Amino acid sequence: MNEEYQARKIEEKVQKIWDEKSVFRAVENPSKEKFYCLAMFPYPSGRLHMGHVRNYSIGDVISRYQRMLGKNVLQPMGWDAFGLPAENAAIKNKVAPAKWTYENIDYMRDQLKRLGFAYDWDRELATCKPDYYRWEQWLFTRLFKKGLAYKKTAGVNWCPNDQTVLANEQVIDGKCWRCDTEVERREIAQWFMKITDYAEQLLDDLDQLDGWPEQVRTMQRNWIGRSTGVELQFDVDGHADDVAPLTVYTTRADTLMGVTYVAVAAEHALAKKAAENNSELQAFIASCKTTSVAEADVATMEKKGMATGFMATHPISGDQVPVWVANFVLIDYGSGAVMSVPAHDTRDYAFAKTYNLPIKQVIYPADGSDVTVESEAFVEKGVLKNSGEFDGLSSEQAVDAIAGKLTAMDKGEKQINYRLRDWGVSRQRYWGTPIPIIHCDKCGTVPVPEDQLPVVLPEDIEYGDDVGSPIKKMPEFYETTCPECGGKAERETDTFDTFFESSWYYARFACPDAKDSNGAGAMLDDRAKYWAPVDQYIGGIEHAVLHLLYARFFHKLMRDEGLLDSDEPFKNLLTQGMVLKDGSKMSKSKGNTVDPQQLIEKYGADTVRLFILFAAPPDQSLEWNDEGVDGAARFLKRLWKLVAAHVTQQPTIAALNTEALTSGQKDIRRKLHETIAKVSDDVGRRHTFNTAIAAVMELMNELAKFDDDSEQGRAVVREVIEGIVLLLSPIVPHITQQLWNDLGHDELLADVSWPACDKSAMVRDEIELVVQVNGKLRSKINVSANADKESIEASALADEKIMANIEGKTVRKVIVVPGRLVNIVAN
Repeated sequence: MNEEYQARKIEEKVQKIWDEKSVFRAVENPSKEKFYCLAMFPYPSGRLHMGHVRNYSIGDVISRYQRMLGKNVLQPMGWDAFGLPAENAAIKNKVAPAKWTYENIDYMRDQLKRLGFAYDWDRELATCKPDYYRWEQWLFTRLFKKGLAYKKTAGVNWCPNDQTVLANEQVIDGKCWRCDTEVERREIAQWFMKITDYAEQLLDDLDQLDGWPEQVRTMQRNWIGRSTGVELQFDVDGHADDVAPLTVYTTRADTLMGVTYVAVAAEHALAKKAAENNSELQAFIASCKTTSVAEADVATMEKKGMATGFMATHPISGDQVPVWVANFVLIDYGSGAVMSVPAHDTRDYAFAKTYNLPIKQVIYPADGSDVTVESEAFVEKGVLKNSGEFDGLSSEQAVDAIAGKLTAMDKGEKQINYRLRDWGVSRQRYWGTPIPIIHCDKCGTVPVPEDQLPVVLPEDIEYGDDVGSPIKKMPEFYETTCPECGGKAERETDTFDTFFESSWYYARFACPDAKDSNGAGAMLDDRAKYWAPVDQYIGGIEHAVLHLLYARFFHKLMRDEGLLDSDEPFKNLLTQGMVLKDGSKMSKSKGNTVDPQQLIEKYGADTVRLFILFAAPPDQSLEWNDEGVDGAARFLKRLWKLVAAHVTQQPTIAALNTEALTSGQKDIRRKLHETIAKVSDDVGRRHTFNTAIAAVMELMNELAKFDDDSEQGRAVVREVIEGIVLLLSPIVPHITQQLWNDLGHDELLADVSWPACDKSAMVRDEIELVVQVNGKLRSKINVSANADKESIEASALADEKIMANIEGKTVRKVIVVPGRLVNIVAN
């Protein structure tokens, strides 16, 4: 055995063996318990960053551990390859996005292989390949026919620089998250998926996900936002024929008698009618178009409005209240109109104060205390006053009473609403999956027939001076014939939101070459039912809502198509923390990035893996520390020297006889099996790899103190060293494989069972007890593990230090706490 640890040489050797033997190739086996481990696949940006290394190291440890438990493990890898960064890089570098993307994939694949991750590379996929995206096109056409996909004109966030729609979550302080350009509000035709049809399922099935962090489940519950309220109508005076009643939804029907105005969105039909002969109102409505439609931005922006001149009739009191256009009302949320109760809503109060609108208090504290609304709104629930027949009712009672009254008057009813909106899946950029729809003047909107799929995105394109999508200017792409009438028609030139591709990739990994019963290509086959759901999913908390919600939605869509037989895609979820340097997230713009490739070249992959897993618990942020990397390298060198010394000095080892061990031999063996128990729990249940590594380090420290060159002493040392190698093998798989071979074993560690904990070895013949005198520590004693109270008392009183402490005193009482301490009361 070489005395020097040569990381690169060892890692290349071991990785070659893994490749040649296809060690990590997964094959369906119904007779074995399966374990599907998946870390969120990367965007091929060009280089791995330390966040990638952390994410994928966590997944690899879990996968290798589960395999050593005897499970049939699948751990795949692929590329979330469509998206705006490739397009922007293409424009900047004058290179087609496809070429840029494929080159990045090749480079990053090599980086992942250098890190020794146990992936089944036979299942690799890239979402920009037609053999992948044809199946989401196929599913979309099926959903279109079911009415679950539709097109409508909607108000959207528009980035004039990137020339595309932005999701609400991509608008930060009114600006584009990517280029910092001021976002505009536009109305354009968009494709939507009816995720709202699944709102109740998405909410209820969160209860199945007890393997998810409660924080993530709470975020999804809030995003779906189920509420029970009342939908009611306000008639608009003088416009019964050409303007429908204003419909509003409220969760605070108890405040209805305090309504002093009604507000509508700038795009509302009533606002447009009011503006027909009002140039000032027209200008205000136009100004609203530059406002973000993101709820977070609406909540913090300055509230502005104008009166329409229309009056609405209160459905119960009959009072006339003015109708205003307000920039804080969104046309796509509810009906685009809200009832405003300034006395009991902070936003309505600020608006009323700005425009001198009436403020009528109708809710008072239930305890009878005096509260006014002279300086701020009273937003708590309480007791009704100034509310006519509802006076004296509690807020809860009033909701039922008012809802009943509105129902009887045919002016409203109780209703369950959701904050969740349908998913807008259109994007006006090029580098994405073409939406498989054809527009025909005669036949209307027609889905592309299955035998004409995929609609292939042209990859050999050139950008002009503008940043618009090239396919919108390529008649060879969009000019086609209608599948129904054969006449001239045009293809849809919008592409799917890239969340579309990442919403089902986990299922395609299970069967990347799926075939139907006739041998033809298919989206999924029965292998997906074998592997799904994913047993352990790993990724950042930033994906808590969008990606994870869309993937859950997609899973249910595929289930309802008969492609899957489970309700949820991910059984357990681990959200890892960020990698920080100098207290902030690593980023190129801050100049605080660390290149994993340089570290691999300098130290080897195992050192990088060890540091990233040891530096912090996986769900917490990790502060980068160059000294920590050096420390990890030193530890592996120490491990190497430990095994090298043992193998060199003790080439042959006698069989271990557990019945003939000395006290010291039993102690070090007990430490081994206590460590096995702890590491098994840390890795398998708690996923606290840092404490697992610390436990192994502690075991090595204890072994270094063990000096026993007897036959059984050497046998115990061999058991401990082999245990250390096995416990570390999921974390540092290259060095441990070499050490395992040097210890005389031929098999691959990937095929070796996880070490079993020998509970009999953990039984102590003796235990150490603290001895106190009058509550103060004075000594420690060793007694038989099964010693009775009387013998423990005798041992404590016979201890030399204790005798010195109680000399000249009378022992009043001896208290024995089994397994912990003895306290002697003396004076």
